[in-house]
This record gives sequence, C-alpha cells and structure tokens, in this order.
Amino acid sequence: MERLSGDYYVFPGATVRALRRYKGFLQPPGRRPLYPQDAHCSCRGCSLDDVRHARDVLEEVLQQLPSRSRAELKRQVASLDAVYLGRTLPDPFADRRQRRADLWWRRRLTVGGETM
Repeated sequence: MERLSGDYYVFPGATVRALRRYKGFLQPPGRRPLYPQDAHCSCRGCSLDDVRHARDVLEEVLQQLPSRSRAELKRQVASLDAVYLGRTLPDPFADRRQRRADLWWRRRLTVGGETM
C-alpha cells in the first residue's frame, strides 16, 4: 500500500516510522501533560518529528489499507489515541492556531505554533 500511495508523506516504511514516533511520544512514564512540538523541517522524513503529523500519516494509511490490515492497525492506533487524549491538554483556540483543526489530535495544546 505504501508503494502505491499517491500521498507524498506515505512512502515505504512510513507506517512503522509514524507508529514508532506516536508510541515514543507517549512513552515517558507519569501523568504529566505532554505537548507536541513542530517539526523543524517539512520534508517527509523530518515531518514525522511532529507527533501530530505522525498521527496524520497513520490516519491516511488507515484510509488506504484493505479491511483486515486496517482493523489490526486501527486497534493499535486506538489504544495510543486514548493515551494521547489523556496525556495532552485541549487547546480552546485550536481553530485559530492549527492548520487542520478538524482533526481531534491537532486540537491539543502544543509547545510551538503550527506553521502553514
């Protein structure tokens, strides 16, 4: 699926890299809030430094996968989503600050402002 995708950010190995990044962001033990940070570069490799972009990639992959693979990945992503939701704080001004405020994972407080 990654090889056939027409999406610039979905390339061979992108799914595992995005999933690793998402898990890694949620890794620190404790209950302190986590704050996503902007990536310093928007190329398809560096952009995964922003956990929100990693989640964007996972969403795109979920839409393109066949049903059996989609269900398996969706279970993994859903459990990570629950942790992300519990460890990040809502941003009441996301609609003004975020490029994609329609996506719930982008409506969370960040360290850096979203670049357009």
